[in-house]
Amino acid sequence: MLKEYKTIYEIAGPLMMLKQVTDVSLGELGEIQLANGEKRLCKVMEIDGTNCIVQLFENSAGINLAESTVKFLGHGVELAVSPDIMGRVFDGMGRPIDGGPDIIPDKRLDVNGLPMNPAARDYPSEFIQTGVSAIDGLNTLVRGQKLPIFSASGLPHANLAVQIARQAKVLNADSNFAVVFAAMGITFEEANFFIEDFNRTGAIERTVLFMNLANDPAVERISTPKMALTAAEYLAFDLNMHVLVIMTDITYYAEALREISAARKEVPGRRGYPGYLYTDLATLYERAGRKKGIDGSITLIPILTMPEDDKTHPIPDLTGYITEGQIILSRELHRKGVTPPIDVLPSLSRLKDKGIGKGKTREDHADTMNQLFAAYSRGKECRELATILGESALSETDRLYAQFSESFENTYVSQGFKTNRSVEETLDIGWELLKILPKSELKRIRSEYIEKYLEKDGN
Repeated sequence: MLKEYKTIYEIAGPLMMLKQVTDVSLGELGEIQLANGEKRLCKVMEIDGTNCIVQLFENSAGINLAESTVKFLGHGVELAVSPDIMGRVFDGMGRPIDGGPDIIPDKRLDVNGLPMNPAARDYPSEFIQTGVSAIDGLNTLVRGQKLPIFSASGLPHANLAVQIARQAKVLNADSNFAVVFAAMGITFEEANFFIEDFNRTGAIERTVLFMNLANDPAVERISTPKMALTAAEYLAFDLNMHVLVIMTDITYYAEALREISAARKEVPGRRGYPGYLYTDLATLYERAGRKKGIDGSITLIPILTMPEDDKTHPIPDLTGYITEGQIILSRELHRKGVTPPIDVLPSLSRLKDKGIGKGKTREDHADTMNQLFAAYSRGKECRELATILGESALSETDRLYAQFSESFENTYVSQGFKTNRSVEETLDIGWELLKILPKSELKRIRSEYIEKYLEKDGN
């Protein structure tokens, strides 16, 4: 029999204080019964002797301190899982919101999970094809990797997110691939956009969606990514699936942490975020990866908007320390109509060399990638020089580099949000662009590849 407490003595914002409480644990769920019979959920956030602080899942309106009772349920926030979660839409607490039946669970899993033991990790080494050239060709995603996308307010990261979710696959393992998509702090229109796109394209069949709206409680926003990762762990390590987890927007998650931290009167860190923001993000990100002896894996793409386009802001800054690279979206490219507006020069995938080459993508991948990076970088410099000094100040070779840079953005990077390119198509487009430059400039590509791929059409 669960003990009921009628010892609420204070409510402050989203927090409620109780006294004379025994036998409760941190993170345990509680049920508040109001005087009118209504029930609401809460979670234990802090314990000090027989006093405890709980976080309300909904607002505090209508809670009468003298008449309301609280009983603790003996477990934390849990997610009911079974193979039937595929193709379903849930809210931030794991409740179905698609009009379908409740999940009959094979098991119930604590959403807090644990970061993966480093000794049990297997090294990421298999190529994941996203169908997006700027990622596949130049900042390759590898199975088990954590590769965030750094965006900014007003940029089309939502379109890129659904494009990757729709198109991504591990080559030669199509039937065993799943996507877990978690959206936090989004508007009703954005939620509709995500759900309709997945339904329209049929991608919903291999996807589990978790939707947290902007008007949902902050504590639900904090549980959303944990729900998504718990579902991913079940699919990957119980059902041996290759799972891609896409989470948007981590900035809203961090702001919910800041809101709760402020309500608890904790000492703030940088920009008002709690001092444990790094630890908290790490406990999320480090749940992704591959385990030795298990076929399944979790690959993670967290998407975050940089406040004021600032890469040194605590959220992108700390995320960059924990993850293996970043894909950066550019406001300048967006203004020029490049879609997706991925700025390939500051973007980086630290594991790209592990997932490319013969037997994974194609033998010429590494060489062409290096050559395209170098040529685009020089081409941008030449375009800037032409802007300052005029095109007449450029040498003939510099003009070709400037032309290459322009064509690279318009044909290689800009492919739209509907085009799904195979890695072979991406590599072939790269070779077509390199034909703009004199053969003597292709110093980063081995001569046998130049003969095989550049001259195969008789050029």
